[in-house]
Amino acid sequence: MADSTQAGTRRLRVAIVGGGAIGSAIAYFLTRDDHDCAVTVIERDPGYRQASSALSASSIRQQFSTAINIRMSRFGLEFLRSIGETLSVDGERPEIGLVEPGYLYLAATAQGAATLRSNHRLQKAEGADVALLEPEALGTRFPWLATADLTLGSLGLSGEGWYDGHAVLQAFRRKAIAQGAVFRAAAATGFDRVSGVEGAAIDAVRLGDGSRVDCDAVVDAAGPWAAAVARWAGIELPVRARRRTVYVFTCPQALADMPLVIDPVGLWFRPEGRHPGSRFIGGDTPPADADRDDLPLDPDLAAFEDRIWPALAARVPAFEALRLTGAWAGYYEMNTFDHNALLGVHPACPNLHFACGFSGHGLQQAPAVGRGMAERIREGRWRSLDLDAVDIRRLLEGRPLREANII
Repeated sequence: MADSTQAGTRRLRVAIVGGGAIGSAIAYFLTRDDHDCAVTVIERDPGYRQASSALSASSIRQQFSTAINIRMSRFGLEFLRSIGETLSVDGERPEIGLVEPGYLYLAATAQGAATLRSNHRLQKAEGADVALLEPEALGTRFPWLATADLTLGSLGLSGEGWYDGHAVLQAFRRKAIAQGAVFRAAAATGFDRVSGVEGAAIDAVRLGDGSRVDCDAVVDAAGPWAAAVARWAGIELPVRARRRTVYVFTCPQALADMPLVIDPVGLWFRPEGRHPGSRFIGGDTPPADADRDDLPLDPDLAAFEDRIWPALAARVPAFEALRLTGAWAGYYEMNTFDHNALLGVHPACPNLHFACGFSGHGLQQAPAVGRGMAERIREGRWRSLDLDAVDIRRLLEGRPLREANII
């Protein structure tokens, strides 16, 4: 068993720090096929009040600029479409409310249009169902959309949409428990190393109550707090907790057939709820000087008046009459190195596996990451899908994987 030790026929003991969608998906795949792994998931917030999985806008897309992200999301979509059967427990099928109205990326400059065209070639080569629309076609298809300043749009015709992220998290968790995984409501506080030697393997995770979880392999799936966990092993990660506010608003005018729209200014919005076309959610990426680490999870309501509403009304004139009805905030686990996942084993610790740094894409990539990490832990390699492009070793090699389509 690569990057871990196993005595005789004893089951491989895996401790996962973080029981959100990523940690729960890894636990599910580790326990899915047989019982050669004894999995313990350590989660300090069992109610998931601050979990990114529960506070996410819960969307899935194929419109990325890198092949690996497209491939992970394509598997994620396949998994979500059949999740009711795959993750059923005792005949109870999870309902996640998956809908696929697509993503619409908009460009307002010649350079932006060139980027969409370049991405489109890659996306089509990877099997994504996407189409490029000129401004006139955009206006015809979406009459509520202001198009005068646009140069091009890229629309996902199928395979993109949104769902209930908290339901996905709970489905992974419940199925993993049914297969034998143990979830402990506890705060992890540190690692014990074999013989106490720096650089040696970890043989236990210490908990806040003074107890230990003995292990042969550890997974850092702590999301926004992954860097703090890595420091217990003397490893510095470029992963930071960045607050993102999601605004809920209504519009008196029904707006039909709206996909998830990505505006050139960095704004996003989409329909929400049981009455598509009248209730919406949206948000944006804060300016760099306001996008600080570890801000409290209080919605930034001032930004809605100052920045969000004017941008919404500029793109959808009917939004001049919108009414803000609520808001919430959650953390992105932002990988400041290159905004992509960090997976695999860091050379500084032979049995510490990482699954973090998703920069807003973790929920949609959880199925592919869960499967890949389970293979990596048990077999020492990526088997079903080669994930070397997002291996954590690229940090040490100074080899960033640039993703242009960051929201």
